[in-house]
Amino acid sequence: MASSPAPNTHSNMASPSPSLMFTVRRCQPELVAPAIPTPNELKLLSDIDDQDSLRFHVPVLLIYQNEPSMADKDPVEVIRKALAQTLVFYYPFAGRLREGPGRKLMVDCTGEGVLFTEADADVTFDQFRDNLQPPIPCLEELLYDVPGTQEITNTPLLLVQVTRLKCGGFILAIRFNHTMSDASGLSQFLNAWAEIARGATKPSISPLWRRELLMARDPPRITCNHREYEQVPDTNKGTFSSNEDDMVHRSFFFGPVEIAALRRLIPDHLQKCSTFDIITACLWRCRTKALQIEAHEDVRMMVIVNARARFNPPMVPVGYYGNAFAFPAAVTTAGKLCQNPFGYAVELINKVKGEVTEEYIQSAADLMVIKGRCLFTTVSSFIVSDTTRGKFRNVDFGWGDAVFGGPAKGGIGASSAVTYFIPIKNPKGEEGIIFVIGLDAEAMERFVKELNDMLWNQNQPQRNGAKFIKSTL
Repeated sequence: MASSPAPNTHSNMASPSPSLMFTVRRCQPELVAPAIPTPNELKLLSDIDDQDSLRFHVPVLLIYQNEPSMADKDPVEVIRKALAQTLVFYYPFAGRLREGPGRKLMVDCTGEGVLFTEADADVTFDQFRDNLQPPIPCLEELLYDVPGTQEITNTPLLLVQVTRLKCGGFILAIRFNHTMSDASGLSQFLNAWAEIARGATKPSISPLWRRELLMARDPPRITCNHREYEQVPDTNKGTFSSNEDDMVHRSFFFGPVEIAALRRLIPDHLQKCSTFDIITACLWRCRTKALQIEAHEDVRMMVIVNARARFNPPMVPVGYYGNAFAFPAAVTTAGKLCQNPFGYAVELINKVKGEVTEEYIQSAADLMVIKGRCLFTTVSSFIVSDTTRGKFRNVDFGWGDAVFGGPAKGGIGASSAVTYFIPIKNPKGEEGIIFVIGLDAEAMERFVKELNDMLWNQNQPQRNGAKFIKSTL
């Protein structure tokens, strides 16, 4: 194994499953600054970046197996050195967020750096294999939540931990401030970092700030109907954010068999709809039934629509690494969603995605200025974000593709009403999508029943053995 941690270490026992115990030894976190001096300036975030809805941190994991050709390389040293060099090009990440008048966020490009933790775990990849799906139960061991870094402003914008495994593999854990980047922007940064780790002198895609492209107009004007930001009374007592201590988190795998089962439930004219539309509609319907929301109550499904490749010419240029998306809300009543044929939900989601135009995104930026950077509607709401196009598994630091790459858990802040679609292979080698749902225990039982009913009560054979890959936290 590569060199051991420095003498100043921290040890913890992690138990990702009843049959696996291991020790993580961590060095003291250190600041990694850009390798050479970088501009000292203030850079405004866009009015899409700094909305309340994005003021949180996202943990992402990349898990790598041993690569014999890299036996003489220490992943900690390779990744740390490449990080310093990458921050020369992405120097705003080495700064700190400040809040100005009107709650406007800006980056103070101080060059202070990002927090980096070196660690070792006395476990092999093969021992860890059964836990390669979110919610990662030992996340707190693999990504040290450094005290004092939880705030959005005046703290490091990236936390990084590299944990060596006994077999020569390693886990790269990152926590990033969502106001700085979306999944596409983070993927661009990670790939630049990986290119430099493999020997490049600069990224193949030059990073562009250009946040003025998604600023509010002067004067700002709301020209579209943004039901995702409507403020409505909560008559359902917390369907969006429940006490995390009472929550059960489970992950579910959708492969070709599950997707085909759902497609059999929709009419011919909807077969053109994407796999995303169909799975999202399924989750929305099953979750609504599980929460037992009153039939007359409105329910919302917000879907993340990336603006990068949607328009011609593009709304933002190649290299832009800020947030460039909208999350329009499909709205109906719980009764209509649950009692209509499944195609009703699929059609609602497909239609609302089509409403996202350049004007819609500009209108959303204007709304942030007019309404004080408000939060999206939290009552009876659910949000799905598709990270499959981020291709996090393909980030290669020299050890090949990651076995797992993507968000380490669902949720947004203290809420469990957000799920990420993450590409993954199941134990049989099938490619599919995994997602995490968080519900209280009774609602989770109802959710699993509804999902089973949708997928398998169609007079067709069930998948051999378990229908889903599940993990409980």
